[in-house]
Amino acid sequence: MTATARAIDLARAAAAAAEEKLATSVVAIDVSDQLGLTDVFLVVSGETERQVASIVDAIEERLHELGSKPIRREGNREGRWVLIDFDDIIVHAQHDEEREFYALERLWRDCPTIDLRQ
Repeated sequence: MTATARAIDLARAAAAAAEEKLATSVVAIDVSDQLGLTDVFLVVSGETERQVASIVDAIEERLHELGSKPIRREGNREGRWVLIDFDDIIVHAQHDEEREFYALERLWRDCPTIDLRQ
């Protein structure tokens, strides 16, 4: 099984919104074969807590325009690692230091990445 077209479209839209806020290392991982909860993990990072918050706001706004509302949002206060669950995709917006430490791409390296170019 692979990620649905809807999940890929949402991941691409979220990635574009994140990149507009100068997010770094934007990666989409197709986790649909490994998890029943979601199709895609989108992992983005920012250099500061303020930038991470800005990235999160931009992603939520863009996906809201596409009719997707977050089911859950965690980690907002610290601005170091914010997880936003949109059902089809889960966004991990991390501070650069958390991104390096937790290395989600390494944990999910057996899963294919998604080309985010539209």
